[in-house]
Amino acid sequence: MELQPPINKTKKIKIIVYSIIFVIIFLSWAGLTRAGYMPNFLDIGILCPFLNDVGNNRNFGNNQENDPLYQVGGKPVIYLYPTQKQNVKVELDFQGKLIADYPKYNESIKGWDVIAYPDGHLIDQSDNQEYSYLFWEGEFGKKVNWDLSSGFVVKGEDTREFLQETLSKLGLTPREYNEFIVWWYPKMKDNKYNLIRFVGEEYTNMAPLTITPKPDSMLRVFMVFKPLDKQIDIVPQIIQPFERKGFTIVEWGGTEIK
Repeated sequence: MELQPPINKTKKIKIIVYSIIFVIIFLSWAGLTRAGYMPNFLDIGILCPFLNDVGNNRNFGNNQENDPLYQVGGKPVIYLYPTQKQNVKVELDFQGKLIADYPKYNESIKGWDVIAYPDGHLIDQSDNQEYSYLFWEGEFGKKVNWDLSSGFVVKGEDTREFLQETLSKLGLTPREYNEFIVWWYPKMKDNKYNLIRFVGEEYTNMAPLTITPKPDSMLRVFMVFKPLDKQIDIVPQIIQPFERKGFTIVEWGGTEIK
């Protein structure tokens, strides 16, 4: 019987090296496939089940702090209610990138220069057109660690009634909370549950407003919500009512945590 010659040391090393390279290439390809960067020709979930979390991470291969899907300040709108017709300058020092505005954000003054009326309508000085409010939207320059230690867990189907009641308690008028609900309710109603919190300085520090002349009262409502598959227990957030007096500024907006 003829014996096969033993594999020499060099061949063993080559086999090990090639095996390592193959594993690295395969795992990289599997991860990119699961992340959606390459077509899924094979069932990578079965081949590499431990990559499922990577594949479901929208930030695979990216710095989460730069992912706008986690950072968008959605449709903040600013209402101005002076006691009489007057010129008002609104400066917004947003810590990020503006991606939409109406009327147009004036870079030279970092905001808007308008004629404001007691009923809330505005005339923008740059185009002499009438507007109902100032609108902007932007991507935060860094990831915000929203405080979700207290808030509300609401069924998706109950979100409309919850927002109507809670926004009214916060101090929004029917006109203002109706416009809020029309914008946000369609994005929330189909979730099983929504974890909702109305934040303060976490938002206002990222989007400081300077109003000239200085208003007598200002309310800035910013809702953070996260879709949930099941109900969880959370400490109820205490709602502080807002008192309007004199020249009043009201703002509302929000963002979704993915």
